[in-house]
Amino acid sequence: MKNVVLDELTASVQTALKELLNVAELKKGQILMVGCSTSEVQGEKIGQSSSMEVAEAILNGILPIVEENQIFLAVQGCEHINRSLVVEEECAERYGLETVTVVPHLKAGGGFATATYRRFKKPVMVESIKAHAGMDIGDTFIGMHLKPVVVPVRTEVKQVGNAHLTMARTRPRLVGGERAKYTLN
Repeated sequence: MKNVVLDELTASVQTALKELLNVAELKKGQILMVGCSTSEVQGEKIGQSSSMEVAEAILNGILPIVEENQIFLAVQGCEHINRSLVVEEECAERYGLETVTVVPHLKAGGGFATATYRRFKKPVMVESIKAHAGMDIGDTFIGMHLKPVVVPVRTEVKQVGNAHLTMARTRPRLVGGERAKYTLN
């Protein structure tokens, strides 16, 4: 691993996620979607150096916060499994998500999806999801799995390890024309 301190990864992802949740104001049972390239975190090209150790360090920062806030975590796998996602079975059932048959591993799914699949109580894979907020570690392009309308969230944490960090929340679409109002005042 190139210049990556595992405890620092855990701490930076915790800080970033707390900032995101503060802005996104997710409610109990809503979905946080995470895409993560452990290769990019290590300063390598995406898909070239997947690492279970890096994945575990990042997951150690995310899972306690997800559990504390009683939200669902969805983790995007790589393009070799068509960016399908790991979710808990309860999430798939609650949101009526269609499951697919695949088990992520380092060379098809990536380290982070693999670590998540192993850590979840009842993991299932789904082909798509419309999450309420997202965290993209290493430019994995998570937009296809977020609800419209996506709003970027800027925080103090700009990267995790060597990977660029992008985060977003979603909001309902604004409908109407020039006479429409969006608050009671």
